[in-house]
Amino acid sequence: MVKMKDNSQSLTKNHEDLKFKDPVLVTKPLLPDLEKYNEYLERIWDKQWLTNNGPIVNEFKEKLKSKLKSDHVEVFSNGHSALEIAIQSLNLKGDVITTPFTFASTTHAITLNNLNPIFCDINRENYNIDVSLIEELITDDTSAILPVHVFGNPCDLKKIDKIAKKHDLKVIYDAAHCFGVEFDGIPISQFGDISMFSFHATKVFNSIEGGALTFNDSDLILKLKALKNFGITPEVETVDYIGQNAKMNEFEAAMGICNLELIGHAIEMRKNIYELYENNFKEVSAIKTIKIDPKVKSNYAYFTILLDSNQQRDFLFKKLHQSNVFVKKYFYPSANEFPVYNYDLNLSVSKKVSDCILSLPIYPDLSLDTVNKISELIILFLNEFEKFNV
Repeated sequence: MVKMKDNSQSLTKNHEDLKFKDPVLVTKPLLPDLEKYNEYLERIWDKQWLTNNGPIVNEFKEKLKSKLKSDHVEVFSNGHSALEIAIQSLNLKGDVITTPFTFASTTHAITLNNLNPIFCDINRENYNIDVSLIEELITDDTSAILPVHVFGNPCDLKKIDKIAKKHDLKVIYDAAHCFGVEFDGIPISQFGDISMFSFHATKVFNSIEGGALTFNDSDLILKLKALKNFGITPEVETVDYIGQNAKMNEFEAAMGICNLELIGHAIEMRKNIYELYENNFKEVSAIKTIKIDPKVKSNYAYFTILLDSNQQRDFLFKKLHQSNVFVKKYFYPSANEFPVYNYDLNLSVSKKVSDCILSLPIYPDLSLDTVNKISELIILFLNEFEKFNV
């Protein structure tokens, strides 16, 4: 039998006693005080400037430069468009080595640029791309590596940088989960040629929808501005690229500015929840959690558990939903198994993780009592599964 460490409440015998009356969602958006946001709405109404590089967007960009500690930041209407444009801006050709354990956006951004995603399996510790396997996938057609900082945990940055320099490859990081994360005292935005951050409502930090690119090469400034505005180079009013409409609007930027004031406290609250879950499952042999590297300043973007089997994961998923706890199979399935790609590859670690992972509720105003109650439910259901699957 698995047990939960005592956290000033005893293990309840009947899971019906623990069923939530109201749904507990896997995440909730960070929202500022409505009066604060209304101050920006009044500015928008006063200026009657809604989009097209407005004053609030520019204010947001300057604040992001400070927060992300990057000299060059460009903002976009969403993270996917930002990633797609990042790839386009580097004039890549042929193959891009990436991870199969990611959200669909990563792979689609590669494919929509008429490039070939080459899937590299992941490691067993934090589910990031396995750097020991990258070089064997490099060919004359390889132009870049596109790793994902999965669940906000940085990839093996030094080894990826070493491989890229050795083979003259570009590196674009999908840092969608990594807002505010640092490694060894260095902001995550400092690594690679370009990093993409998502500001979707489900992320640690949001601007409703939205995204940003951080980069070091100043030559990309005008190109990125053009690519997100139909390819129009504003200085000469010519269309120099095949671009798209990916401009951030004033409403998104206003939400971003307001949430920048809240993000520090929000991450602290997430940390408390993360550590409580970790403590509750410390002695549960059926559950594996990700151990955060001591060198990482985390944002506690997600709390995931890895179960022993797909059957155990799906049983727990169903039982929690019946108890009004809406966990998520994230990421599932592995991207190479999407019907649209359907690559027949032996990516055993990604397959195992995607088949057995669950993301648990975590957001700043989730109460610690609720975290304990969810933990109890999970342990009760695991015991139930064990009882009937001996």
